[in-house]
Amino acid sequence: MSKICELTGKKAMIGNKVSHANNKKKRWFNINLCKKRFFLIKEKKWITLKICAYAVKLINKIGIENALKRYKNIKIK
Repeated sequence: MSKICELTGKKAMIGNKVSHANNKKKRWFNINLCKKRFFLIKEKKWITLKICAYAVKLINKIGIENALKRYKNIKIK
């Protein structure tokens, strides 16, 4: 199961964990993913997307139809 947002394409980053003694160790910064269902009014069907918290806020603001138009990298089944 990949840790990539299906709408925006965001994925985990690699960075350093820095201690008080300034020792550096590689670590992952994962994104906040959640599985959500949305209803497409024009097509009259439900879709399930694995999206990040930013995408949820964006969909609440502009709607699922406009968000899908903005990010065209998703294929609706």
